[in-house]
Amino acid sequence: MLTFAAMKPFESYKETVAFLFQQLPMFQRVGQVAYKKDLTNTLALCEALGNPQHAIKTIHIAGTNGKGSTSHMLASVLQEAGYKTGLYTSPHLKDYRERIKINGNYIAEEEVVSCVNLLLPVIEKVQPSFFELTVAMALHYFAKEKVDVAVIEVGLGGRLDSTNVITPELSVITNIGWDHMDLLGDTLPLIAKEKAGIIKYKIPVVVSERNEEVDEVFSWKAEAEESQLVFAEDVYTVISEDEQLISNFDVLWNHEPFLTIEHFPLGGLYQKKNIAGVLMACEILNESGFIIEKQKISDGLQNVIANTDLKGRWQILQRDPFIVCDTGHNLNGINYVLEQIKRTPHQNLQIVWGMVKDKDHEKILALLPKHAQYYFCQANIPRAESATILAEKAAKFELKGEVIADVNEAIEKAKQTVQKDDMIFIGGSTFVVAEINIL
Repeated sequence: MLTFAAMKPFESYKETVAFLFQQLPMFQRVGQVAYKKDLTNTLALCEALGNPQHAIKTIHIAGTNGKGSTSHMLASVLQEAGYKTGLYTSPHLKDYRERIKINGNYIAEEEVVSCVNLLLPVIEKVQPSFFELTVAMALHYFAKEKVDVAVIEVGLGGRLDSTNVITPELSVITNIGWDHMDLLGDTLPLIAKEKAGIIKYKIPVVVSERNEEVDEVFSWKAEAEESQLVFAEDVYTVISEDEQLISNFDVLWNHEPFLTIEHFPLGGLYQKKNIAGVLMACEILNESGFIIEKQKISDGLQNVIANTDLKGRWQILQRDPFIVCDTGHNLNGINYVLEQIKRTPHQNLQIVWGMVKDKDHEKILALLPKHAQYYFCQANIPRAESATILAEKAAKFELKGEVIADVNEAIEKAKQTVQKDDMIFIGGSTFVVAEINIL
């Protein structure tokens, strides 16, 4: 490994990104070793960039599941409402620049090179993680481009996440579930406490879903910070007659008709809770001086993929045979996905499945359908669980299949045996989905 002190300014995007991936610790690839439990490095990077976090309006999104979808939907709505909108999300699926967008356009390659070169002296000094540097880069880019507002998705947790250097106009917490217990806590209230760390003094907060185990954690934190707290599902209800998808749905506001949406492109039924959170966020933003008309909300939801290039959320890759993928990867997320599979008409089910090492394999494997044919694979990252080991663990839960380590080879094998009315599902890990060639 090169020492940071030996680094010279980068000349190309290719070598800059190679440095980011190879020299800086990246949680998505290596896991806990890359997690930094304070904001010191991010603040040092921001200081070197002129503290861009203070120069822009932001909206902060946290949660166990749904924070990516919520971030993209809210950004799309703001874009439709005429605001120059930054969007920071993680991880990326295909291109590093997916993480940093303005009105759906990826950050330019030369901007990535320029920012990293600008930060080299600080990188040598503090040796930040991949995530810390990328957060600072996003904030710098948004400030440089003078966005009207930036939607910032938390990476992990909230209180100690690098994104928590911002003071937003609004905080949104989608939900609380079991994930990253080794880092965030082994009870739901402890996990909620970490997520609630994004609640700031007198800054309103929306919680998309109620959960009796953790609601009082948010109420206590909001009261301590003198922040307005609203549970979105108390106000907005999304109703869809289709039990398989929510492409067409009605929204009620306090039980009264509010909005009808047709051709919503994110088909998963689990999006109902996320949509309620987005609508509540829009209502509070309107109260604080933004102008987001009802029609713009509708347009933003309907055009979320076109506006933001969102991928991997119950994404239909092919219809004959039916092939779908989803990035759900923790207990709650996979429960939602399995319910969606049950509601989707099919004869035989084939599942291309891979996981990372630090998930609760046994609890998740116990949920999976025993009647399916499995193809166990592994993403091409150090953090991925061996496909062979995963198959051995799965066998204990009567899950039968074969080991094909390469994700795309596993998909091709599944396609060779699938019949017209069958279904292929690809998932278990964001990084399995990221390697799909046809995504």
